[in-house]
Amino acid sequence: MAITLYELEGCPYCEKVADRLTELDVEYESVWVDALHSDRNEVKRVSGQRGVPVLIDEARGVTMAESANILEYVERTLA
Repeated sequence: MAITLYELEGCPYCEKVADRLTELDVEYESVWVDALHSDRNEVKRVSGQRGVPVLIDEARGVTMAESANILEYVERTLA
């Protein structure tokens, strides 16, 4: 799958991004992360930081964090 979303259960910012991807019928894979920042090594490996959400668009070579930036990217590129 070309789109991967790293997210945390109960995170409102993650939910906003996931909801918008679903509304736009964008297929994506969710990777659920640990609640403890110190246990988010995979997120750090792919994005350089431990916060979520993180979206990876493999087809376009894009990795980004911050829900506002991700939503803008989704609207501009995937909608």
